[in-house]
Amino acid sequence: MPEGINNGSSLQNPSNDSGEIRMKFNQNWYASPSKVASHFGTSGVAVAAATGITHPLDVLKVRLQMQLVGQRGPLIGMGQTFVEVVKKEGTRSLYLGLTPALTRSVLYGGLRLGLYEPCKNFCELAFESTNIFMKIASGAVSGAFATLLTNPVEVLKVRLQMNPNARRGAISELQKIVRKEGITALWKGVGPAMARAGALTASQLATYDEFKRVLIKRTPLEEGFYLHLMSSTVAGLVSTLITAPMDMVKTRLMLQRESMSDGAYKNGFHCTYKVLITEGPRGLYKGGFAIFARLGPQTTITFILCEKLREIAGLKAI
Repeated sequence: MPEGINNGSSLQNPSNDSGEIRMKFNQNWYASPSKVASHFGTSGVAVAAATGITHPLDVLKVRLQMQLVGQRGPLIGMGQTFVEVVKKEGTRSLYLGLTPALTRSVLYGGLRLGLYEPCKNFCELAFESTNIFMKIASGAVSGAFATLLTNPVEVLKVRLQMNPNARRGAISELQKIVRKEGITALWKGVGPAMARAGALTASQLATYDEFKRVLIKRTPLEEGFYLHLMSSTVAGLVSTLITAPMDMVKTRLMLQRESMSDGAYKNGFHCTYKVLITEGPRGLYKGGFAIFARLGPQTTITFILCEKLREIAGLKAI
């Protein structure tokens, strides 16, 4: 009789396991259209709001990254660059490329943050784990895929940021790029951009997610403003240190025509090599402080606002 009981229970285990897997699958993957829209919409709105606030710092970052191309020498700091830009081009120049930047933020930000949770759920189903490595992988995939789709808007943005004389708007600049350089020019720098976005999203979201988990476990902090503030600040610092060189290479490739005095860069690795040879290791961190000055606040604003919007929309916290 005991043997019969044991055999019966052993026969039931596979069906129980498959039932649990199906239940997990349905819980993690089924969502109504309105929930999907809220999921991606909250991410896109949060990133767009943060981008609008920090855009002048992004313009300064691009200008800093393009100084002394192919040369060694003393670099101008962010403060002096700000004074020169405003003096020579006016305050309006600090918002060059704002339209494509906001467009990209809604699309790229919505995809980058919105795809993180589904990727993490997939890892949980496939590997039965959501440890730090699964979070890094989820962030890398969502960031790289979002950039692949939105790279043309990023190319347009940096071209406008380096061209204070572009008065005809984003559409005219887009037509000019396609006419003179071909449609493939809209995907210039897509390799480093995907690497940078993958590293950014992986470091940003994985750090935020994991640091928040540790704080909840080890401190009295609970879901709320102070927990989100501390976690997002750390995430901004980590992501800046990791992605600053990739950001610089991406900018150089996207502004290839403006860098022709140093010869064409063949790809991201070639650009990195030439920068190291002609400008030194410090060249890879040109605009590094400006990147943190922008990415730090942008990360903090994005996560705090995104968490609040998710709460209002009835979604669980990141």
